[in-house]
Amino acid sequence: MSLISPAARDALEMWLSHQRALKGSSDNTIIAYQGDVTEFLAFITEYKAEQQGLAPLARITVTDMRAWMAQARGTGIGARSLARKLSAVKAFYRWLAEREGFEPTAVLSVRAPKFQKKLPRPLAEDAARSLIDAIEMQSEKPWVALRDVAVVTLLWGCGLRISEALGLTGADAPLPETLRIIGKGGKERVVPVVPAARTAVDAYLRACPYPLEPNAALFRAVRGGPLAPGAIQKVMARARMQLGLPASATPHAMRHSFATHLLDAGGDLRAIQELLGHASLSTTQAYTAVDTARLMEVYDRAHPKA
Repeated sequence: MSLISPAARDALEMWLSHQRALKGSSDNTIIAYQGDVTEFLAFITEYKAEQQGLAPLARITVTDMRAWMAQARGTGIGARSLARKLSAVKAFYRWLAEREGFEPTAVLSVRAPKFQKKLPRPLAEDAARSLIDAIEMQSEKPWVALRDVAVVTLLWGCGLRISEALGLTGADAPLPETLRIIGKGGKERVVPVVPAARTAVDAYLRACPYPLEPNAALFRAVRGGPLAPGAIQKVMARARMQLGLPASATPHAMRHSFATHLLDAGGDLRAIQELLGHASLSTTQAYTAVDTARLMEVYDRAHPKA
């Protein structure tokens, strides 16, 4: 009874293809969508004690949805994860309802559980500098130390995601004054490369024992393969423990810090949004973690009636 019907499985695959081709969803997003909706369909099949073809799926009730959410919460997942799963199911149902011509109100009307969004915690400028200095001391292999410094400098100096930094290839070297980055959802943006980042990458390349190949990863692991994010996460964890920095001092925190430090220096929020590759300005505002004192300072300096 736990098998999802062929019709439902085919519909899910078509929706995922639609998300990939027309919405530009990333591979990670597609994998998450597939897992979340598959779990939902499997539950409904077992809950109803029969395979759910497209017609039965169109008759899902609010009670069915609540039963699924209660079961999911019973597995111990948090409100944030359940909200993500519900969002995936709703997106699938919007598409399915339009395709099959039914009213999806029962699914779409279910409210997501409330949770408090965690604001990113940028590092102070001196802490970011100290962290990079400490990272350089973590490896006994000089070229590995230079590699780690180069990666983290790109995160802080250019606001790259770690996946974007590690996605650079030999064809990108030597780094130009601007990089064309393909970010989440296939969104393209142009990012200025600060001199410190170019210098750090050049130093790494001079010391790297592996040849620079246009189609190979720019940042290499010890055995020559592409560098994995976990290696940078581990070296940052060791460095932050030595400096007594909080667990929030992660590779992604360097990207937060990039945004906050730009704003502190008088950067325009819209320009920072473009540099980060955010679709929504509200996301950028959360990244920059602007406090009231900073806002009042800008107000006092810039408003004609201040």
